Amino acid sequence: MSDLDIATVKRPLDTNVEFSENNAKKLKVDQRIRIDSGIHETDVGISLFLSPELPGFRGQIKQRYTDFLVNEIDQEGNVVHLTDKGFKVPKKPQRSKEEAIAEKEAEAARREEFNVNPALREELVEMFGEEDVSKIESVYRMANKMETSKVFEDKSVRTKIHQLLRQAFNNELESVTTDTNTFKIARSSRNSRTNKQEKINQTKDSNGVENWGYGPSKDFIHFTLHKENKDTMEGVNVITKLLRVPSRVIRYAGTKDRRAVTCQRLSISKIGLDRLNALNRTLKGMIIGNYNFSDAGLNLGDLKGNEFVVVIRDVTVGTSGAVLEEIVSNGCKSLSENGFINYFGMQRFGTFSISTHTIGRELLLSNWEKAAELILSDQENVLPKSKEARNIWGTTKDAALALRQMPRQCLAENALLYSLSNQRKEDDGSYSANAYYTAIMKIPRNLRTMYVHAYQSYVWNSIASKRIELHGLKLVVGDLVIDDAEKPVSIGGIDDEDFDEDVREAQFIRAKAVTQEDIDSGKYSMEDVVLPSPGFDVLYPSNEELKQLYVDILKADNMDPFDMRRKVRDFSLAGSYRNVIQKPKNLEYKIIHYDDPSQQIANTDLDILNNTRAKESGQKYMKAKLNRYMPDIGGEKTAAVLKFQLGTSAYATMALRELMKLETSRRGDMCDVKEIV
Repeated sequence: MSDLDIATVKRPLDTNVEFSENNAKKLKVDQRIRIDSGIHETDVGISLFLSPELPGFRGQIKQRYTDFLVNEIDQEGNVVHLTDKGFKVPKKPQRSKEEAIAEKEAEAARREEFNVNPALREELVEMFGEEDVSKIESVYRMANKMETSKVFEDKSVRTKIHQLLRQAFNNELESVTTDTNTFKIARSSRNSRTNKQEKINQTKDSNGVENWGYGPSKDFIHFTLHKENKDTMEGVNVITKLLRVPSRVIRYAGTKDRRAVTCQRLSISKIGLDRLNALNRTLKGMIIGNYNFSDAGLNLGDLKGNEFVVVIRDVTVGTSGAVLEEIVSNGCKSLSENGFINYFGMQRFGTFSISTHTIGRELLLSNWEKAAELILSDQENVLPKSKEARNIWGTTKDAALALRQMPRQCLAENALLYSLSNQRKEDDGSYSANAYYTAIMKIPRNLRTMYVHAYQSYVWNSIASKRIELHGLKLVVGDLVIDDAEKPVSIGGIDDEDFDEDVREAQFIRAKAVTQEDIDSGKYSMEDVVLPSPGFDVLYPSNEELKQLYVDILKADNMDPFDMRRKVRDFSLAGSYRNVIQKPKNLEYKIIHYDDPSQQIANTDLDILNNTRAKESGQKYMKAKLNRYMPDIGGEKTAAVLKFQLGTSAYATMALRELMKLETSRRGDMCDVKEIV
C-alpha cells in the first residue's frame, strides 16, 4: 500500500446504517500510482473521511509564518495571548564623579558623627562589655570586622543580641553566630538583609507594589513567550543561553510548531524578574511578557489545548460547480457537528522517505542494527546536507569519517556515529549487535522513544480507520470508553510538532467495554469512544473483530499486542487511550480576497499589541492591525481563514484534511497540502 495514493471516497458515510463488509468496501478510496517516494497517509493508516459526500477545496497552508497562529489554552480554559511586553525599569539619575565623591564623604561623616542611643548602648555593654562595644562601633564607622570575646550558650539570648544590634545601628550591621557561639559582626554587605530590602523598595511602583507592580517574589515566574519560526526548545535554548542558566530551569506545558507564530506560557526559577524582562532588548523573533509569580512551575500536559488561526491561500474549488462559501460553510458545519477522525497526523511520522514508525518497529523487535541502518540510510527525502555523510556510511561503514560530514542538527545520526566510532569492530570489519544497541541508547531519550511511539500511532490509525469503516459513528457493544470523569491521555500529540509529551509520566486511566444496556441508556456517544494504542497496560475492545485487527496488524510485524513488554525499559510500552473522534470548538471562518502573495491576512498578538499601544499613546498606527483579521480589500486571489480550538490530543492538520478533502503529506518543515490526483 506504500506505493498508492489516497483519493476520494465513493459514497457518503451514513451514520444511521450498520456497516457491512460490502459497505466498508464502498467506503474505501480510489487509488492512484505515486510519482514520489515520500510518506503518504495510507502508509500510516490514514484512509477515511467522516464526510466524504461533501466536496473539499484546494489551497496552501503555512505559506507565511503568520498563516498559522497557535495560542495555548491553559488549564482554566483561558486562551494565552501576549498583552504586554514586560515593563520599563525607571532610569536612575546619573551622578557625576564629583557628586559620587561628595556623597561618599557625606556618608563617612554621618557614620563618624553617629552615636548609639544611650539606653541601647548600655544594654550592649551589659551583654558584651565596654571593649567589645567600642570595637562594634568601630566596625560601623570603619567597615572592618570583629568577633566578640564572650560566648553566649543560650539561644534566646543570642536572638535578643541579633535584634539589639540591628536596632542600635539602624539595620546597618550584620551579625552571625559562630560554631563556638561567639558573634562575628560586620557592616551590611551588598547581599545583606538590609540591602535586599532596599532593593525591594526600589522596585515598588506608584502604588507601592513591589517588583514593578507584579507583587512579592515567589519560587517561579510564569511568562508568555510569543515566537515565530522557532520551535519551543529552540526558544528555550536561546533564553537560557542569554541568561546563562541551565535549560532545566525553564518548563512549559507543551511545545509549539516551528513554522508558525505561537503564544504559550513558560515558567522559570532561580532568576530575577528584572533580568528576565531585560531579554526583550536582545531576543530576535521572540518576545516575552505577561509575568506573574507562582509557587509552582509548569509541567508537560498542563494545558487544555490550543486555539488555531489558519490562513489557507490560493484557494480554488473543483469542477463540481460548487461555490467556495457554500463548501466551507457546509464543511465547517459537518466538522462542528460530527468532528473528524482523530488520526495521528503526518508530522508524527517524520519528513524522510522512511517513516519513524518503521524504525520503531525494528526497535520493538530488538533489531538494533537494522534500526540504526534505517536512521543512517541515504534516502531521497532527507536533509540534503546529510546525504554525503549517509553515502560515506553506506559505502565504507567508517563511522568516524561519516560523523565528520554529518550536520549537527541530525541528532540521532550524530549520536549513532559518535558511539560507533568509539567501538571496536569485529574481525570481519562489522559491528556487533551490542555495539549497535549501545549506539541506539546514545540517541537522546525523547528521540528514541519517538520511534516506538510512532509505531503505536501507526497501529492506532489503522485500527481507527477500520472502526469507522465497520460501524461509522454508531456506538456498538464492545466499544471502549473511559470509566471515570477523567479525560483520556493520548500518547503525545499535544501539538502538531512534538514528541516530548511522550516521556512525561502517564496518568492512571482505565477503560471499560460498552454494553447494550449502556447504549440503550444514552449515557455514551461516539465522542466518548476511545481506542488503545498497543501496550501491556490497556484493555482492548471486546468486539472480536476489532480485537483481531490488533492481532493481525502486529502479527504481520512479528509482534503480539498482548506481549508489549521489552527488556529495554524505553521500548516497553504500556499503551494508552485516544478518542476516535474530535470536534473542534468555537469554529469560525472568513473568506478574504487579496492580490499580493506576501500580503498578511491574519494579525499576530504582537501586531495587535503594538498598534493598540500606538493608538492609545497618540502615535502612528495601522487601523487594519487592531484586530485578528485584516480587512478584505478585494483581489483576484482567495483565502479561507479558519479559527478553532482543539484539545490536547488532536492535530490541526487532520481537521483541515477533513474540511479540504486533501492529502496532508509533509515536505520539510512545511505542512504542504497537495491536491489528490
